[in-house]
Amino acid sequence: MRLSTKGRYAVMAMTDLAGRQGTDDSVRAVSLADIAARQQISLSYLEQLFARLRRKGLVRSVRGPGGGYRLAAAASETNIADIVLAVDEPLRATRCGASGAKGCMAGGERCLTHDLWEEMGRQLQGYLASVSLADVLSGKLRLAAPEAA
Repeated sequence: MRLSTKGRYAVMAMTDLAGRQGTDDSVRAVSLADIAARQQISLSYLEQLFARLRRKGLVRSVRGPGGGYRLAAAASETNIADIVLAVDEPLRATRCGASGAKGCMAGGERCLTHDLWEEMGRQLQGYLASVSLADVLSGKLRLAAPEAA
């Protein structure tokens, strides 16, 4: 299973945004142009992603001089699954339609590995829902360096 650039870029941009904000509301909004430059993402692509993130209530836009975007909730309360789903990125690993009623095979039946991929999608959804932007920023997800033998 592969996450498309839509989901990956949205998470990258939201993590950048979270890293530029403090806990104080006086911190200025972050411009998409700044995020685009730091993360090497097309500005027009980011504008599309942030329009979706705003509609889903994950970011707030600030107009005028010094305008840009702010997180709508604390980084510790914003989970990765919500970001991915906000940009319409399905967290499925099966070839079947979203309803699951019809299988991926030509006759409409499910393939032999359907349950495996469906469960993997559920596990991925659960994992991404358990990880917050704060977790990503803190480095909590880094694997410990293997010990020398």
